[in-house]
Amino acid sequence: MTVRVVLADDQPLVRSGLRVLMADAPDIDVVGEAGTGAEAVQLVRDTGPDVAVMDIRMPGMDGIEATGLITAAAGATRVLILTTFDDDEYIYGALRAGASGFLVKDMALDDILGAIRVVAAGDALIAPSVTRRLITEFAARPEPALHPRPVGNITEREREVLTLVGRGMSNSEIATHLYISMATAKAHVARLLTKLEARDRVQLVITAYETGLVTPPR
Repeated sequence: MTVRVVLADDQPLVRSGLRVLMADAPDIDVVGEAGTGAEAVQLVRDTGPDVAVMDIRMPGMDGIEATGLITAAAGATRVLILTTFDDDEYIYGALRAGASGFLVKDMALDDILGAIRVVAAGDALIAPSVTRRLITEFAARPEPALHPRPVGNITEREREVLTLVGRGMSNSEIATHLYISMATAKAHVARLLTKLEARDRVQLVITAYETGLVTPPR
């Protein structure tokens, strides 16, 4: 399957660079470019891409607002945030708005293409190390719950799995930690997504923090 992509960044050089990088990937097709959040929203409505690669800092409507509008639509395009960890403090807000993951602008080409494919396939697990860095740098922005509150109708085992997902563990790491098979770990994560009505794994991470199952590092 060909993944149809929209690129949204206010820097033309960044957009053209990404387009060139993706040109040799036979399964990725850039169907349009936008320089503002408003342009990105309209372009997504017009072209219906699988993934929008979205910068956060853009003039007028920023990437967070644009992400919320895009992901709220029926049959929503999935959004992959494009940013830098060094100067961008808005990733948490973008993920809460419905983004499925994030790219760092200086990532290797294979990692960028891989992240787009993963998000297009309906997942949000990119590199566990990147997820952990997100948790460390950004999940502590809102005040976490002082005490864990009930998390829907989940079992004790699912609660354990949710806690480990919130700590940035991959399915294989969860399986090893809990002495269960990889298939069982995947099944637990799938049930959590359904029970908590989470869009993807990133939202499970957010839920783990907002309910106090995981506390931010200090």
